[in-house]
Amino acid sequence: MTIRLYDSRAQALVDFEPLVPGQVGLYVCGPTVQSSPHIGHLRSALVYDLWRRWFTYRGLDVTLVRNVTDIDDKILALAAGTDEQWWARAYRYELEFTAGYQALGILAPTYEPRATASISEMQRIVERLIERGHAYAADDASGDVYFDTASWPAYGALTRQDVADMASAADADPRGKRDPRDFALWKGAKADEPASAAWSSPWGEGRPGWHIECSAMSRRYLGPAFDIHGGGLDLRFPHHENELAQSTAAGDGFARHWLHNGLVNVDGQKMSKSLGNSIFAAEFLEKARPVVVRYFLSAAHYRSTIDYHDGALVEADAALDRVETFLSRAERRLAGTRFASVGARVVPDDFAAAMDDDLNVPQAIAVLHDAVRAGNSALDDGDLDTAAREWQHVAAMVAVLGIDPLAPEWRDDDEGAAHRALGAVIDVLLAERQHARADRDFARADQIRSTLSGAGILIEDTPSGSHWSLEQ
Repeated sequence: MTIRLYDSRAQALVDFEPLVPGQVGLYVCGPTVQSSPHIGHLRSALVYDLWRRWFTYRGLDVTLVRNVTDIDDKILALAAGTDEQWWARAYRYELEFTAGYQALGILAPTYEPRATASISEMQRIVERLIERGHAYAADDASGDVYFDTASWPAYGALTRQDVADMASAADADPRGKRDPRDFALWKGAKADEPASAAWSSPWGEGRPGWHIECSAMSRRYLGPAFDIHGGGLDLRFPHHENELAQSTAAGDGFARHWLHNGLVNVDGQKMSKSLGNSIFAAEFLEKARPVVVRYFLSAAHYRSTIDYHDGALVEADAALDRVETFLSRAERRLAGTRFASVGARVVPDDFAAAMDDDLNVPQAIAVLHDAVRAGNSALDDGDLDTAAREWQHVAAMVAVLGIDPLAPEWRDDDEGAAHRALGAVIDVLLAERQHARADRDFARADQIRSTLSGAGILIEDTPSGSHWSLEQ
């Protein structure tokens, strides 16, 4: 078994070999909690949830760190002039992100550090960079400290850019910079910013720059070198490029591999405030069952761009309903037989091969639906050995992908109880219909079918019996 991943820095598929055998250290850039999460944020977190689940299935012990950027220029700017403290605003939106993750069944990270809890670690990295000649304090008494891009020949290695072709860093006032491409490591306190947003430092009161935050938090929780750094494609430059430069210039090995997930478009256009086409997480989760939203956001390859359009969730719902119908049908048909338990959840070889190949979820889902079709055919033919095997495979695959529609986490107590009660009533009616047909009382049999159909319940007559599903 070899897991292969597309390393964004190498720009190639590579074999994954953990730094420590049997363990994976994965750092993911989490949200800057300035405003409500949109579906792109959910997609990114879901991608690394899938990587984590697959590494775990393959027997690896995963430490996943996903940070929260809770101090930032935009957070301070948006809180200014309101009655809400910047830190209260940040926490309020952090809770919205957490709610969105939980709604999609995204597993909680091993650690979820806030930037404001790692200030001392950030300052130590800045001090090392100054000592090594790769950073400097501005000589204008501003308290700003900058990374000296000209001092580090490897700058641009992640995105394969020549420094001369790079745009100026727009993260701080350029007045104290030696080069417009130099980026801020520490920002001196400003008179119009709240005193609570400043910390003591060797360079005066101030706060960290954005990029140094992730370098410090990844080092604190995963060490100076770790396996994988992940994040959205939009973070490659300047954020990830700058992280790599400052960490390696400070003497750390940093990330061995880089993963970048694709973005989400709406009707072929990139989501943006100027276009007014952003879809927020809470709004999106109201459009369909959360498990359907998870299916939709995970069905495309993680490196590709997802294009959301009207009808996309309907299509996802229909696809997942086929899986749900088979699982329910198999459970009912095999109940009371020697096949009643799905047994050990082991995915089929084709599914495993797809997931090992750079997390090829689209191919893995194709294997899932092939198994559903084979399982349904086996139930139609009364081949319970094959049906039970496919049931076990399907149960294993949806568990790994986190899309088991029958799992308790996708049903609240009321919904689950209602579904069970409905199933019990329908089973009684189906049994009565079967007796009517056996007695050649076809009028009564047709009446029962018509009554169920009028209630939106579809009946499927097969050699192995009659089965029901809810009409889409």
